[in-house]
Amino acid sequence: MVQEMCRLTAEGVPPAEAARAAKTHATEVRSEHAAAVTFDRAPAEPSTGTDDPREDLTPEDSRRRGRGLARAAVRMDAEAVHEQIMGSIEAYGLIAAWDEVLMPTLRYVGRKWESSDDRYVEVEHMLSWHISAALRYAYAGSMARRKPADGRPALLACLPGEQHTLPLEALTAALRDRGQRVLMLGGSVPVEALEATVHRVAPAAVALWSQSRNTADLPMARHLASQRWGIHGARTRSHVLLCGPGWGLRPDPELLRPHGLGDAVRIMVSVNRPVDEGTSDGVERAPGYAHTEAAPASERDTMSEEIVA
Repeated sequence: MVQEMCRLTAEGVPPAEAARAAKTHATEVRSEHAAAVTFDRAPAEPSTGTDDPREDLTPEDSRRRGRGLARAAVRMDAEAVHEQIMGSIEAYGLIAAWDEVLMPTLRYVGRKWESSDDRYVEVEHMLSWHISAALRYAYAGSMARRKPADGRPALLACLPGEQHTLPLEALTAALRDRGQRVLMLGGSVPVEALEATVHRVAPAAVALWSQSRNTADLPMARHLASQRWGIHGARTRSHVLLCGPGWGLRPDPELLRPHGLGDAVRIMVSVNRPVDEGTSDGVERAPGYAHTEAAPASERDTMSEEIVA
């Protein structure tokens, strides 16, 4: 009963309700065992395998899973943390799990750390590590399941001095899940290395992550966006996306500013399409995306929420 109650509370069930359910579960297990001594069990119905495992993530589901993940992290229960993260991704998909469960829980743990004299720093580190492991597992699974689509790759990098790679890891996994070619460079990429990579691989889009204004380098982003290559008459360039809170709300009207993980995925998938299939510059913008203006204040910018490292 204690083990069942721990499992339920790790999923976000309130302790009193978990205790009642655990007691009921123990009674049912005893009854099933007694029945099995006398009667043969009927064979289970085979699964058809036709049901879509992805579910709609309701606000109540989001809160429940977030509570369960936070409790497991505070208990330093690595197995429960892993199960909660993987369960959310498998049930709701990577983008919904990131937006509604993983990021809110990271912010909650980060706030506890900030307000408790570093008492919970180990909790935040452990939780971040497990989320990173799950995102890389999802990426590796996508690599094994399908070959990437033809076209130029998407290039993802953190600016010099920027070590917050977790949002770009989520974007990498989400893009690869959609069959896109992705080149992830990781944290604190030197400007020279970033520019050299752009010229070597000619990416369709470059996502630059900045967590704080100290690492945002708008002149460098403009420089990358201005680069052209190819034969005369068919020269092309990379679309540059400014991701993260460090860029502010209105950094530059000529650069793309995604509002959330899902928006960044839609933009980066669309830039490989011919111009006549999308908007005037070939970029399909999601509802609420503004090229020259910031999104409405009421829109949540999940990708731009601050993660406390």
